[in-house]
Amino acid sequence: MLVKDVMMKKVVGVSPDNSVRRAAEIMLANHVSGVPVIDDAGRLVGIISEGDLLRRTELGRGAIADLGGQAFSAEDRAKAYVKSNAWRVADVMSRNPVVVEEDASLAHVSGLMQEHGIKRIPVMKKGALVGIVSRADLLKAIVTAHQDETAPGDEAIRRSISIRLSENTGLEGKDMTVTVIDGVAHLWGKVDTAECRKAARVAAENVRGVIKVVEHYPEDGP
Repeated sequence: MLVKDVMMKKVVGVSPDNSVRRAAEIMLANHVSGVPVIDDAGRLVGIISEGDLLRRTELGRGAIADLGGQAFSAEDRAKAYVKSNAWRVADVMSRNPVVVEEDASLAHVSGLMQEHGIKRIPVMKKGALVGIVSRADLLKAIVTAHQDETAPGDEAIRRSISIRLSENTGLEGKDMTVTVIDGVAHLWGKVDTAECRKAARVAAENVRGVIKVVEHYPEDGP
């Protein structure tokens, strides 16, 4: 699946001249954690999110208590002061937001979200904002995903499990044997850690047609 298959196409944005309060109202009304900031020419100039509002003076002194700490430079304290006190979205928003093209893969989006610790990413097409993709959209993709097709029959299932065991599972090079009898997958081999055994079980369970996984490891006997 691609970003354009799951993204929210109806984009709710704010102007850089809107108030921070207005941005917060829009986020609450639309049940979103952030909104893009769009200027009068329709260009994406930033994004304002819950994270940008965590140190607001409206939340009390506790939220900004460490702004005067010696660990911060004068410039850092000045930036923090603006972030916590400015009323204009332009002064509080995060500039140069991470963006993706509509034809990007969901795997790429997931990687960006993990790398940058963000929940929502603006989606672009030829330089124009065409949507937003969020963590919730990735969850929807998981719910609607179809299992890989597997040819019927125990031998086809066995081959599919063997292939999965060799695909970045941590079990590469392990001497494992797989047998399948009436849809029941039997796993044999020297798998010496609990996590590797769990990975083997999950790999087998994810093959369509497997109704049960039985593990046979050294302590169990062949």
